[in-house]
Parts: sequence; structure tokens; C-alpha cells
Amino acid sequence: MIRIVQSGLFLRSIKRLHPNEKERLDSAVRALIDNPELGAPKIGDLLGIRIHKFKFNADKMLLAYLFDIQINTLTLLSYGAHENFYRDLKKLI
Repeated sequence: MIRIVQSGLFLRSIKRLHPNEKERLDSAVRALIDNPELGAPKIGDLLGIRIHKFKFNADKMLLAYLFDIQINTLTLLSYGAHENFYRDLKKLI
């Protein structure tokens, strides 16, 4: 069983989601639990982080996460639209 950890940035970004957006995010997280390598791996400053992209209505949403296979942990780092997403993610690291 995969253990899921949520970062402070992730918790702040999902605090005010509408129920239908929360439901779509939950299904994206379930997809990651089924296949942790679903997201695209990043390079450079964000080495080791994966980004899962999916659509919500007309918007492209991004979900940043880390998967540690040794301890079987999925760490949800950030969630949001593309605007300023990577800038805020780099501040976390």
C-alpha cells in the first residue's frame, strides 16, 4: 500500500477548491496511486519531481509529486494552473 504525504503548499492550494474540482483532483491522485510513473519527470532544478498534467473544464492543471519507491511513499507537492506553478514549486525545494 502506498503512503500519501501532502506538503504545506499542496494543502494551501487545495483549501478553496470547489467540490467538482476536488473530485477531479482525487481521481488524478488515484491514477497516480495506480501508476506512480504516470507524470513526466523534470530535469534541472526540479530533478526527481514528476508533473502529472490533466484537464479540468478548459484549464490544464498540474500536479507535482515525488514518489519514493524504497519507502513506497507518494508526496504531493503542489497543485494548480500553469501560471507561476514552477516558480512556486522551486520556492518549496
